[in-house]
Amino acid sequence: MVTLYIARWETRFWAWLIDFILVGLPAWAISDRLPPSWQFSIDPGLISISLSSVVFFLYWTLFEGYRGQSIGKMALGIRVTGRAGEDIGFFAAAIQSFGKAFLLVPDCLIGWLAMPGSKQRLFNRISGTVVIESRETEEPEGVTYVKQKE
Repeated sequence: MVTLYIARWETRFWAWLIDFILVGLPAWAISDRLPPSWQFSIDPGLISISLSSVVFFLYWTLFEGYRGQSIGKMALGIRVTGRAGEDIGFFAAAIQSFGKAFLLVPDCLIGWLAMPGSKQRLFNRISGTVVIESRETEEPEGVTYVKQKE
């Protein structure tokens, strides 16, 4: 039997903020220097479509589809997996990343209000993914590590 520890909302927020600082701020700085024909932004309230949103979508899809972790998730020891703890692949990563990149507010609100206690965003539910704590540093069953005194 596999035990998965669902990541807390606070930990997920801090991982998102790290990604936002490392990826979003440089993307905005670059997009401000692009010619006007390359700049686009549609923000009719709850939906956000901009060059930064596209960059975030690609970033999360690639990192989480390949490793299950963005840089923020790596820093905080959490990762995205399938519901049984398996790797998710690029298709599921793209679905769950779409909500974060383009529909973050309704994605989170629907998760909090319609699925209380599940600790899932709407697009986590749609993609069949969960965000869990990475406990890879724990000792495997039947193995004890002995550390030498220095």
